[in-house]
Amino acid sequence: MNRGIKIGITGLPGAGKTHALLKVIEMLESDDLKVGGMITEPIIEDNKRIGFYVIDWQTKKKAVLADVSIHSKFMVGKFGVDLNALDDIGVAALTRACEQADVVVIDEVGKMEVESEKFVGAVKAALDVDKPIILTLHKKSRNPLLQDIRRRDDIRILEVTPINRNLLPYKIMKLMKGELL
Repeated sequence: MNRGIKIGITGLPGAGKTHALLKVIEMLESDDLKVGGMITEPIIEDNKRIGFYVIDWQTKKKAVLADVSIHSKFMVGKFGVDLNALDDIGVAALTRACEQADVVVIDEVGKMEVESEKFVGAVKAALDVDKPIILTLHKKSRNPLLQDIRRRDDIRILEVTPINRNLLPYKIMKLMKGELL
């Protein structure tokens, strides 16, 4: 495994960033690697996305990060955001992953998540750890954290599209194993 490799997966909403990341996690775990960090999962009701969970990949603890029924001072589109859920589950997951996991995953560095100062700090700390990291990135946000991540020389940014979403996880695995430059 390429120790310090950092890979950012970007793409439009619904392109398959989380789908690609979950496939990579499945392949990493089948290679007996311990994956830790934070995943977001859509909450679907009547075939409509009504919110998102934040999930600690190692402990499987989860909480509602955003929902159409949440009234918050932090709104992203129609979703009210519960930053306490992100701080309690997501930040703790990133801290634990940096200490215990072989590979750190962060899904997603996006408009909702960057509203939390604790989350921004945890992402910055994770990027300085000498472990492989895979993170999904909101494509269009101009948030300073996202701009800093995109400017870093040590992060390889790959875009997922509906066309390449099934092949991209295999490319990421080859990059992580040092088979592609």
